[in-house]
Amino acid sequence: MKFPTTLIQSGVMAASLALLAPVAALAADVSIRLGHVLPESHSWHAAATGFADEVNTRTDGRVEIEVFPSGQLGSEKEVIEGLQFGSVQAGLIGSGSFQGVEPRMGIIEMPYAWASREQAFAALDGDLGSALADMLDSKGIKVLGWWENGFRNITNNVRPIEKPEDLSGLKIRVTPDKVRLATFETLGAEPAPLSFGELYSALQQGLFDAQENPLAIIYSASFFEVQKYVSLSEHIWGAATLTMSKSVWDKISPEDQAIVAEAATSWGLKQRDMVADANDELIEKLKAEGMSFNEVDKAAFMEAVAPIWESQQDVYGEELLSILNTYRK
Repeated sequence: MKFPTTLIQSGVMAASLALLAPVAALAADVSIRLGHVLPESHSWHAAATGFADEVNTRTDGRVEIEVFPSGQLGSEKEVIEGLQFGSVQAGLIGSGSFQGVEPRMGIIEMPYAWASREQAFAALDGDLGSALADMLDSKGIKVLGWWENGFRNITNNVRPIEKPEDLSGLKIRVTPDKVRLATFETLGAEPAPLSFGELYSALQQGLFDAQENPLAIIYSASFFEVQKYVSLSEHIWGAATLTMSKSVWDKISPEDQAIVAEAATSWGLKQRDMVADANDELIEKLKAEGMSFNEVDKAAFMEAVAPIWESQQDVYGEELLSILNTYRK
């Protein structure tokens, strides 16, 4: 039997389309590079890897996430810029680093804003977190979850810091945001910004006397090798913000977006537990490495930084400050 030429051509075309279908499906998959600046030994990396593995498995590879630690994708400032342009697909970033694109994000890391980590998470899991997520969304950045950086403490090589006056003249590295700089200038130190990736060598070379970070970072970054004193100031509590480029998020199907959101929440809770469980152990580990610990006069520190709160009222606005204060009562 002879088939018409047109029928043969149609069959060939249908077969060709069938062969191309799997290729088209593969092309629709979303590949995501997730960057952060901390080492693989930190809870950020453990939780980010768990998050990535869960998403990869539950979406059957439709959404594929690969985690890049230790600043492999750039500094936090560079990752944030990449998120806005879509050149970096996702990041786990300290909340204060977003002040360059949205100054009101600094409200999370105001000095002595939080009496406890539980108070902070109540706010971020509630109305304050929703308001801040909306602000970043308008900048092209999707907030997937509020993880934890923790309470920051001061380390230095000169003397124990017990009261604000003890900071006088100390060269201290701070994160590159105006509020942090103003806070330590008010406390009498000599602060200067520097990317995290350069901090260890700067301390080693004596370019800075001091730095401030949570205990987990002090340990995982081996700052005990280049710093002597740890003063438990707990002057700032910071969140870790799990984010994705909005342009990438919009490429993910609604069904897979739900999976990503669920995994971000569950691994965020696990990461918070990692931070809470490790605190006492970290103090003992750092002492074993030769670091000397002391308490500080927190009331004196709180009084000293009160002008910072007054100076930021116009930045944050009455509405956002009202939301914040709801949770601080």
